Amino acid sequence: MISFAGMVKLAGVAAVLFVATAPSAGHAQADDGFPFGLEMTMDVRPMPGSKRIPNLEIGDAGEVVIELWCKGGKGQFSVAGNTVIFVAGAMENRTCPPDRAQADDELMAALADAATWKRQGDAISFIGSKTLRFRLNTN
Repeated sequence: MISFAGMVKLAGVAAVLFVATAPSAGHAQADDGFPFGLEMTMDVRPMPGSKRIPNLEIGDAGEVVIELWCKGGKGQFSVAGNTVIFVAGAMENRTCPPDRAQADDELMAALADAATWKRQGDAISFIGSKTLRFRLNTN
């Protein structure tokens, strides 16, 4: 669990990276660039008894709307080269079965832990202690 001071430090680093990458945001949608302005779905099967699959809708400035297995909320991506920082924002308190709530918490922790990212075509990977794979929604 990240302390409040740690979150403030991460937010500061994220702000610096955001400012450093802002001038190049117009070029970020190239086939090998970070998927600013796009939506992606996690490359996993739905959990038993559900049709939901986590997805991220990333805005042009890195702001993100997150829909997880049960919970939803907002956050912010900051990117410099292949380095990525994700800072979670407010999450909606929804009534979730314990297994989905735990999966949501683990996914948010893995996103916060990611230090680098990689793009191969429509596949985006966030790499930290776990690798999370997403597919760009191209429909």
